[in-house]
Amino acid sequence: MYRGFCVYTILTVVLWLVCLEGSAQRSLPDLLEQGIRNYPVVRARMAEVEGSVKDAAAARSAYVPKLTAQHQYTYATSNNLAGSLYPIGVISPSGSIRSENIDQPVWGSYTSALFEWNVVNFGKLSSTVRVAEKDRAVAEADLERELLEHRVRISDAYLLTLMYERLEAIQEVNVERAQVFFDIVNAGVLSGIRPGVDSSLASAELLRARLLLLQAAQERRTQEMRLREFIGIPASDELELDSMLFLSAIPTSLDTGNAHFRENPLLRYCKFRADATHARSIALKRSFLPSLTLVGAAWVRGSGISPVDDSYHASFRYGTKYRVNNYLLGVAARWTLSDYVSSRQRYKGEYYRALRDQELFSAQEIRLRRELAEAYMRYEVSIEQAFTAPAQLTAAQDAYRQAMARYENGLADLLTLMQGMVALNRAEADLAVARINVWRSILAIAASKGDFSIFMNAVR
Repeated sequence: MYRGFCVYTILTVVLWLVCLEGSAQRSLPDLLEQGIRNYPVVRARMAEVEGSVKDAAAARSAYVPKLTAQHQYTYATSNNLAGSLYPIGVISPSGSIRSENIDQPVWGSYTSALFEWNVVNFGKLSSTVRVAEKDRAVAEADLERELLEHRVRISDAYLLTLMYERLEAIQEVNVERAQVFFDIVNAGVLSGIRPGVDSSLASAELLRARLLLLQAAQERRTQEMRLREFIGIPASDELELDSMLFLSAIPTSLDTGNAHFRENPLLRYCKFRADATHARSIALKRSFLPSLTLVGAAWVRGSGISPVDDSYHASFRYGTKYRVNNYLLGVAARWTLSDYVSSRQRYKGEYYRALRDQELFSAQEIRLRRELAEAYMRYEVSIEQAFTAPAQLTAAQDAYRQAMARYENGLADLLTLMQGMVALNRAEADLAVARINVWRSILAIAASKGDFSIFMNAVR
């Protein structure tokens, strides 16, 4: 019995800890880390960076000399070559045509090794390597851009979810207030103290409050679904947000960060893309130039045809035994002159694409400067609104209490009281919206400057 009680106690504690962990509030830094880890687009950008690193390594390997080795056994006739070969990128022997066709095939063997080294290529290899390095830089900048944008998306969805949670709570209180107001007015109408139209107006105000509650709940669920998408949390899992200080305080000063405006990941991505296109145009321009190659080769052959009397031997062992060997050393220059026109046109096409990317970079810079100026303007306005909203709320609360007292004593009409209720509800909502707007404006400044630490430093 004692053992069963201990097991029951342990299970109860474990279940309590699991429930406590499942219902723990999630802070913004935790969700940012989870979103970076789970979001498929971010993982795709990371994979693209790894792929570009491997591509750059493969491009650099072109400097390494090529060594090709092959070995083959053949069974063929020999009316042209004394031992036909399968051409697989090897040095093939040549021979004269026989005076008569002999249909009897014989075995043959051939082993060779070919060494090639492009010692002079007039910058073709270096330009190809440079293109791969630029593509790697583009992939890395694209990852940085995606990380910044995803952090901004998560933070914005987090702030909006908190704001609409607060607005939903405000509208719930407003519905309760409207319900009490309706009960008071309806009681006065039933007793004959108030006119019947007051009951209709109070009912309309109650319905309006319920509609505002439904709207706030809908917006809260919408933003929560966005947040779940960005951090990879299924809809079935619990998600309780830690409001931290977003709904209770605003930063009194703003650290604008140390990053230069041109270090914005989006601008860096556009610039690196333009650089990569320009490097690709240079590589296409140089592709027409010749190459100077050091060549070395060695090969051995066997044949079923006797080198003494040209007699045929069908034995596999006789035909595959090596009988002669050769080697070759030399320098080869190759220049395909007919490629000039096509390579020139490809170069011009890539050159104009580089101009396109440069203009797109300039357009992005102009847009980001405008967005940064707007973000600073919104920050200044939102700060003023956040400092004004508490005074507005206090005044609205006083006006509502006075209107309620005057209405209950018959000194004010119903419309005056309804205006007080609407003003109080608006002031409560404005306070929550104003504080969140301050944080969203700081987030916009961080996004425009490309420095997410501006927002996180303000949070800390």
